[in-house]
Amino acid sequence: MKGMKHIAIGTLLLLAVSGVSAQSLGDYARAVRKNKPEPSPATRHYDNDNLPADGTLSVVGPPPASTASATPATATANATPAPKTAADAAEHQKAADDWKQKIDQQKEKIDSLSHELDLEQREYRLRAAAFYGDAGTRLRNATQFDKDDAQYKSDVEGKQKAIDDAKQQLSELQEQAQKAGVVEKEKDSDNSSNNDKK
Repeated sequence: MKGMKHIAIGTLLLLAVSGVSAQSLGDYARAVRKNKPEPSPATRHYDNDNLPADGTLSVVGPPPASTASATPATATANATPAPKTAADAAEHQKAADDWKQKIDQQKEKIDSLSHELDLEQREYRLRAAAFYGDAGTRLRNATQFDKDDAQYKSDVEGKQKAIDDAKQQLSELQEQAQKAGVVEKEKDSDNSSNNDKK
């Protein structure tokens, strides 16, 4: 018992000594900053302490959004190639409508396939619940249920492959439309990802 008291007292003394000699992180950071040599004018380092409050800083890179909005002709020219005549504009619009129609048809195909797969999965779950809920049916029709189960799994696998193929075709259509100058890639991919979540 006395040995435990001596160990406890020794531990407390060691903790007290280490706590007294420990320096806070803030004190250490101030000491390092005070001892840090000032950078030469050729290699000026900016941080929150020495950032100039007055004047302007030069920024390398594209102009800020406010400058880009001040010149709408430049922003429009960078986004999509502008048609030169009314006939070109009509042709461009017709091409955009054609691509939109193809993409919408592909989306409808994906939705239809997904709906069919969902219905088949629901029907299977109902059949399985009815089969496993009735012991007599399980004994009488076990082999038939096994055959139906194997057929269901192959049907689901085929429909899932068809959905994946349709999604791949949609992605390719969107890429082709983007290359043709119809910029709907981001919006359509967001919609297809929303359909995946459903």
